[in-house]
Amino acid sequence: MALIVQKYGGSSVANAGKIMRVARRVVAAKKKGHQMVVVVSAMGDMTDDLIELADQITKLPSEREMDMLLSTGEQVSVALLAMAIHQLGVKAMSFTGPQVGIITDRFHTKARILDISTERIQKALKEQNVVIVAGFQGKTVSEEITTLGRGGSDLTAVALAKALRARHCEIYTDVDGIYTADPRIVSDARKIDVISYDEILELAALGAKVMHSRSVEVGKKFNVPIYVRNSMNNREGTLITKETKKMEEVVVSGVALAEDEAKITIFQVPDRPGSAAQLFKKFADANINIDMIIQNKTKTNTTDISFTVFKNELARALAVVQKAAKAVKAKSVVCDENIAKVSVVGVGMRSHSGIASRMFGALAKKKINIDMISTSEIKISCVVDGDKGREALRVLHGEFKLGKK
Repeated sequence: MALIVQKYGGSSVANAGKIMRVARRVVAAKKKGHQMVVVVSAMGDMTDDLIELADQITKLPSEREMDMLLSTGEQVSVALLAMAIHQLGVKAMSFTGPQVGIITDRFHTKARILDISTERIQKALKEQNVVIVAGFQGKTVSEEITTLGRGGSDLTAVALAKALRARHCEIYTDVDGIYTADPRIVSDARKIDVISYDEILELAALGAKVMHSRSVEVGKKFNVPIYVRNSMNNREGTLITKETKKMEEVVVSGVALAEDEAKITIFQVPDRPGSAAQLFKKFADANINIDMIIQNKTKTNTTDISFTVFKNELARALAVVQKAAKAVKAKSVVCDENIAKVSVVGVGMRSHSGIASRMFGALAKKKINIDMISTSEIKISCVVDGDKGREALRVLHGEFKLGKK
């Protein structure tokens, strides 16, 4: 008998009919003799609706209260799924993240899991229950409710798979697996059968919306096999696993587009040791994630620093950067929300040259200007005008011949 962790996203439990469909899938696996732990997201767009509701009250809500608000969405889903499984004649128990002992740090809205106590889950499993856990949430040691940030239910599922020593973790969504690009933007995007942790880690961090990057980090660290599958059918999906020699034969595995970032530029920062450190320490203290950074030295003993942040943190970031820029006596701060980041990813890039040249050349042919560039061993990212992002994605998908054969 294998222990399997399954996770169902919001689109998979968006209404009563879909919840019953999930219940039938879970019960079918249970009847094959498996122990089942199921992690569920909030129904449909419930989280977005709650965020919008908060926005109608205040533009800068307390992060603690946002966690209190957003954690309620998953609690609805787990209770309804438990009822659906009961209706099919199978025992089930639903739990919140705090109830099953998911302990996090104290950073509200994007907490990190520190520990999971599995005793309550193990007890429920021994009593032949399907265990249903609310994703995306936990609690601090001082009993404060926290949430895990974007896609946090994926993180809950993979972390539970590790803690429970599950055979594997299955992530169910509304697509058949991981594609070479977003199939809603690139019509000939192709499903990938097997992909490495490193590749999907880059794709997730760069805008691919199938997996949460922190969940992949946990999967890689503890070698948890992860399957990404469609909750509407029984196809195999995509396996995320260790890198193999065969994977290196594919130079570019996929392309990704991020449209949820904004660029901030600080002009004429005094060019002296410690200025950049002083600026970015303010962001670290505020727990604001910075993505790409570019520094350009001018002829006036100053430097211009540009960097990108997620749009959902832009208001806080601007509040921090205005104070920080004043402290280092920079001249001004400018924000550009109309940007997009397009990236190519592949473990084969380690052993193949010329990828950057092809990427830049393909974009130049379509007169798509590059604003910022960032690279690693297995990816190259470019910031372009926001109105050109989707075109850039299609151009690069075609340039590296990633479409259906």
